[in-house]
Amino acid sequence: MEIGNIIPHIEALIFASDKPLTSMELTELLNNAFGFMEEKLTMEQIQTSIDGIVEKYASEFYPFEVRESGGGWQFLTKKDFHKTVAQLNGEKFLKRLSSAALETLAIIAYKQPITKGEIEAIRGVSSDYSIQKLLEKELILISGRNEEMPGKPLVYATSKSFMDYFGINSPADLPKLKEVFAETLVEPTIINHSPGELLPAEESAPETTEEENTLLIVSENGELIVHEEAGEDTDTEGKNENDAPGEEDNDGGSTRTTGEDDEDDDHPDNK
Repeated sequence: MEIGNIIPHIEALIFASDKPLTSMELTELLNNAFGFMEEKLTMEQIQTSIDGIVEKYASEFYPFEVRESGGGWQFLTKKDFHKTVAQLNGEKFLKRLSSAALETLAIIAYKQPITKGEIEAIRGVSSDYSIQKLLEKELILISGRNEEMPGKPLVYATSKSFMDYFGINSPADLPKLKEVFAETLVEPTIINHSPGELLPAEESAPETTEEENTLLIVSENGELIVHEEAGEDTDTEGKNENDAPGEEDNDGGSTRTTGEDDEDDDHPDNK
C-alpha cells in the first residue's frame, strides 16, 4: 500500500483513540484492518506516514497538530488557542496543582522510583496528603515495593497521565536540573589567573619613565607646573643612603653605617 493511502487511516486512528497511540500500536492496528493484504505494513512505513502527518498539520492553516505526547501520538490544539479552549472547560481546565503537590511530584519525577520516606527526607515534612492527591489525579502510580529496605515500602513513579499533563513523551524529556539552576545561580567572578597566565615581574612590570616620575602640582592661579624639587629630593635620598661614615648630616650630627651600630651593640665595653 502506498504512503498516501496509509495516512488517512493513521489520522482516523489517532483522532478516534481515547489515549495516545505508539507507532507500534498503529502498525498492529493497520495490519489487523488490512488482513487481506499479502505484505504486512512495516514500522518504517508507518513512521514515514506519521512524519508526513506531522508536517501537514504544522501549517498555520490548522489550529491543532499531531504530536508525540504522553507516550504516543495524539491530536493537540496549538498554544495560540489556549485561552479559547480554556473557556470551553471552565474552572476544571484552569485548576492547578498546589505548591506542596507540585513539589512532591517534581521529587518523584526526578528521583523515581522513590519511597514515601525518601520523599519526606527531601521535603522535610509529611507527604501523605500530597501523595494521595497525586494518586487520585493519576499523575503518579505505585510501581512496586523496595525489597531492600526494612518493611519493603511502596515505590512511586510518574504515570503516562503525568507525561500527557505536562506535554512530554517520557521522563527523559524533563529539563535537566543544571539547566534549571543555571537561570537562578550567579556565577562567581574569577579574579585570580592561573600560573601559566602570569608573566614574570620583569616582563609584566611597566617601565617607568622620567615623565611618570615627575611631580606635577597646581599653582594658586590654577596652572599646572612641574615641581622643581622633585629631582632634588630623589637625589638627596640616594645620597643619604651612600654617605660615608663620619660625614655630617643635615643636622650637623655624625652618620654611622649599619655595620658600626651592630659592632657597638656587641662590644664588651657596652655591656
